[in-house]
Amino acid sequence: MSTNPIFERAQLFLSALRHCQVLAMSVHSAEPQGLTLKLPYSPNIVGNPETGVIHGGAITTLMDTTCGISTVCVLPDFEICPTLDLRIDYMRPAEPHKDVFGFAECYRVTPNVIFTRGYAYQDDPAQPVAHVVGTFMRMGKAATMGKDSLANVKGGA
Repeated sequence: MSTNPIFERAQLFLSALRHCQVLAMSVHSAEPQGLTLKLPYSPNIVGNPETGVIHGGAITTLMDTTCGISTVCVLPDFEICPTLDLRIDYMRPAEPHKDVFGFAECYRVTPNVIFTRGYAYQDDPAQPVAHVVGTFMRMGKAATMGKDSLANVKGGA
């Protein structure tokens, strides 16, 4: 069992998102400095069958999820933080038959909004597929405490 509570919270968060399960996303790393998720290559996410290039929507989903879950890296308790704004700049197409990784960090946390930034890459983070910035609204711990919420699973993990 992992001794990294941030990694465990990120895995729990990711496991609750059905679309991420369908895409077979997984937590690659999770530390106070940021979160990395992995999107494995699959024929199901190809946007152009002639080239095998991954559809931009799959990259968008990866980066929105990575930025959103990166909030668990900085918040002391789990909070639901829906996306307010997300901007993705695509630098180049993802290469066919290769997994894509998404990294995100929270660079500013206010009482109402969390600001994130990150990038998607394949082999080398210095050669990004896309850059992302996003803002997420803090709903507060009270909004997260419903009987079926993630905050109630594993004693508030």
